[in-house]
Amino acid sequence: MAVSSSHMRSTFECRSDPDFSPPPSFDNLRRRNFRSSAGSGAAFHGVSSLILRFPPNFQRQLSTKARRNCSNIGVAQIVAASWSNNNANNPAAGAPAPPAVSAADAATVPLPVDITAEDDAVAAAADENGAVQLNHSSCSSFLKSDASKTIHAAERLGRGIVTDGITTPVVNTSAYFFKKTADLIDFKENRQVSYEYGRYGNPTTVVLEEKISALEGAESTVIMASGMCASIVLFLALIPAGGHLVTTTDCYRKTRIFIETFLPKMGISTTVIDPADVGALETALEQHNVSLFFTESPTNPFLRCVDIKLVSELCHKKGTLLCIDGTFATPLNQKALALGADLILHSLTKYMGGHHDVLGGCISGSTKVVSQIRTFHHILGGTLNPNAAYLLIRGMKTLHLRVQQQNSTGMGMAKILEAHPKVKRVYYPGLPSHPEHELAKRQMTGFGGVVSFEIDGDLHTTIKFVDSLKIPYIAASFGGCESIVDQPAILSYWDLPQSERAKYKIHDNLVRFSFGVEDFEDLKADVLQALEAI
Repeated sequence: MAVSSSHMRSTFECRSDPDFSPPPSFDNLRRRNFRSSAGSGAAFHGVSSLILRFPPNFQRQLSTKARRNCSNIGVAQIVAASWSNNNANNPAAGAPAPPAVSAADAATVPLPVDITAEDDAVAAAADENGAVQLNHSSCSSFLKSDASKTIHAAERLGRGIVTDGITTPVVNTSAYFFKKTADLIDFKENRQVSYEYGRYGNPTTVVLEEKISALEGAESTVIMASGMCASIVLFLALIPAGGHLVTTTDCYRKTRIFIETFLPKMGISTTVIDPADVGALETALEQHNVSLFFTESPTNPFLRCVDIKLVSELCHKKGTLLCIDGTFATPLNQKALALGADLILHSLTKYMGGHHDVLGGCISGSTKVVSQIRTFHHILGGTLNPNAAYLLIRGMKTLHLRVQQQNSTGMGMAKILEAHPKVKRVYYPGLPSHPEHELAKRQMTGFGGVVSFEIDGDLHTTIKFVDSLKIPYIAASFGGCESIVDQPAILSYWDLPQSERAKYKIHDNLVRFSFGVEDFEDLKADVLQALEAI
C-alpha cells in the first residue's frame, strides 16, 4: 500500500526524548502486524508497508531489553513510534514532536555497540589499536564443550549488532560515521568505541574473532583475508630487520618461498630444523637472537608433529615467541596455547570454513602480542570481507560434526592403506608407525582427515591411481566436506626438477588425500577399486 511521505510524517512522528511506557494497545499492535489474515493476505494496513524514518539517536534511546522484547528491529521502531504518537497527542506529554528526519539521514542510522546495557552479558572494549573487542563474560559458564562453542560462542549471549535474528547479520560497510566532531574526538582519545573504518574492523568479523578466541582459549584473535596473509603479517610484525627466525623443513611451500626469498631482503636470517630435532632448536636459540620459532604441527604434507610443550619452554627461556600453525589439527584436536605456544595460526579456508567456498586466516593469542600483529595488519590491509566472515561463522557451526567424522574416516582409511600391498608407506600421526605417534597421542585428541601415502610405483602409476578415483576432486586445499586428492609433486612442486623435489622428500609417488564427510564405506570402496586399477 503506497503511502505519501506527508501522510507518513503526520501519522508517525517521534519525539527526541520519548516516553517508553508501553501503550495499552501494544499487544494488539504486535498481533495485528504479524498475524496474517486467512484468504485475504491482509496485514496491518498502513503500518506493515511503511518504511519508517527516525532520528539518528533513536536506536540508542531504546533500551536493549526493549529491543529484544520486540520480534525484530522494525517492530521496535513501530512500537516506539506508537508510544511517541500517544505521548505527542497527550497534552501532558509536553512540547509537540519535531518533524521526522529525512529518509537519507535515517537510512544511515547505525546499529551501535551498546556498552552500557546491564541486561546483556556483553561489553565492548577497544584493544591497544582501538579495535573493537566484545567481552562475553559469562559465556564460559554454560558453554563447556568445544561443540557448543562452535555454535554459540560470541552469538548466543548477544553481539555488537542489534538483532533478534539467530544468525549473525552481515554488516556491509566500508566506513562508520560519527554524529558530531565531539564523538570523533572522544573516539580518538579512547573515551568512545567505534570501528571507524572497514579495514580496522567490522561487527560481523568481530563475532568470528570472538568465536575462535573461545575455542582456542585466547585473549584475542585477528582475522585476515587468507592463511598466507596471516603468516606474512606475523613475520613482518614480530621479526625486526636483522632478526632471526627458526622454522621446520616440512611446511607449506608458499610459506617456505616467502621465508627464503623475501625475508632476506630485510636482513632476516633463518634456521631450518627437522620438526623433531630439539637439539637443533637449542643450538639455534644459543647462537642467535631468535625472535620467533614458527612451525606447523602437524606439518604439510607429512603430518610431522612438534612437541609444543617442550619447545615452548625452550623458547621462553630465551625470550623467543612460539607460533604454531594448527591448520591440520583445528582447535578441536589440539590446544596449542594451552600447551604453551604464544600464538596459534589457522588457514580458515580449510577445516574451519569446511565448505570449499571461502578464504580466510587468523592468529590468536594474548592481547599484547596480537595487538602488535593487528597494528601491522591494519597498515597492510589484508582485510576479510564481512560476507566471507559470515560464511566462516556458518561453517564453524558444524566444525565439531565434520571433524569428528573426518577423524574417524582418516584413522580408518590410514589403517586400510597401510595394510594394502600397493601402498608403500603411510604418513598419519594416528598410526603407531608414525615417528611422532606417542607425542601426537599426548597433545592431540584426534588426528584429522588428511592422510598422505606413497603408492608402490612411479609417477605414471600414481597418476593412474588418482585418475581412477571417482569420489574425490583433484584440487588444492583440504578439510572440507568434499574429499580432495592431489599429488604434491605435480600440484605444488611441478616447477622444480625431480632432483630438487627429492630434497624435500616430495617423491613422484606421494599422494595427499583429504577425506571429507562422505560415507566411510563409499570412500573405502572407491580407494580400493582405484588401487586395483594400478
